[in-house]
Formats: sequence, C-alpha cells, structure tokens
Amino acid sequence: FAELHAAVAGLPLSSSRVLPGVVLRRDFAAYCPAEGHLRAVLVTEPLRTPLPARGVEFVVESEDQYQASLCWISRRTEALMKHLQSNNVKLLLSSVKQEEVVIYYAKLHGVSVVECLSAEEIALVREITGVSPYTPFGDNIHREITETAVATFCQPLLLGSRKCVHVGFTSVCSFQPHCLILCGPVDGVNEQHAAALQGAFTMLQQLFKRVDL
Repeated sequence: FAELHAAVAGLPLSSSRVLPGVVLRRDFAAYCPAEGHLRAVLVTEPLRTPLPARGVEFVVESEDQYQASLCWISRRTEALMKHLQSNNVKLLLSSVKQEEVVIYYAKLHGVSVVECLSAEEIALVREITGVSPYTPFGDNIHREITETAVATFCQPLLLGSRKCVHVGFTSVCSFQPHCLILCGPVDGVNEQHAAALQGAFTMLQQLFKRVDL
C-alpha cells in the first residue's frame, strides 16, 4: 500500500483519484518523450564504465594517461547507450544515482532515466514485470538485452508542487497496479484517510481469504 498511494496536501479531497499504473516519487533525470509501448530496463549499479575490474589496481602515471582514460570511459558509456537504443530500450530505471556522462548520452540517444528509486519501488516493478536487473558489464556488453519490461506509457506527473513519474507496466501476473492519489488540506488529514483505507483493504483481504477457505 505504501508504494501504491501518494498523498498531496493543499488540495481539496474531491481532487483525489485513482490512476492506472505506478507513480514513482522521483523526477526524470532525463526525459525523452516516446509514443506507444516502450521497453524498460532496471539497473542497480552505475552505468559509467569502470576502468579496472573489482580488486584490480589501476595506476595513472601522467596527465595524458588520465585524459586518455576519461576518453575511453566516455566512448564505452556512449557505446552502452547506443546498445540500449539498438535494443529499443527507451526507459532506464535505476536504484542508484547515475553520473552526468550517463545522463548526457541517455538524452542523446533517446533514453529516459529515472534514478535513486527505493528498494521498495524496484521490488514492486520486479513483481509487476517479472524482470531482473540488467547487468551491462562483463565479457560482452553488446549481447542481446533480454531483461526488459514493457511500459504502455511513461510521462511526467505533477502532484501539488512535486514532480513524479507515471508509468504503466504490462503485468506478467493477474496483479494490475493502480495508484491512489489522496488529496486533502493538510498532511494530517491525508494520513488519517490513508490509514483508514489501508485498514479497509486489510479487512477485505481477510474477508476474501475466509470466503476462499
């Protein structure tokens, strides 16, 4: 329930509504509008290509080597974004903050980015879509990307003064997510309404369990 409702203070109760899909409490780090269904990937690590592998020491002995290293990182990051684009990936959902070079090449190749998602939000998207996080680095970063979810729409959403991301995912199970937008004059009223609704849903769950038995 915590991930499937959002409270907005300063608006009348009549402004409350139910929206299909999921509302992520983050703004776009990069937004590239796309029509129709689009492919999305989850990532849980920075996409800026690391120079050394884990446990390997990398020594830079001159300014020229340092600049060459930065150029190599930039080219590899651009190649990764081109690879996402060639696999028709239009949305990148990240649990970590990505570096500016990643955001730059994402915008350049038409990939929207939402970063710093919570563990709960990532878990919800995984439950809905059935996909695992994409790991780009390894022996072959150009392999086909199979860890993709399908989104029917992805757009900005303004809740009061807060910018959010509204995404509709194609669910792989019977669970069809909807998000409850609770509006009220002050936070305290919204908290009371949220607690009452959560209690009502819990009661309905228990009732239907008894009917099933």
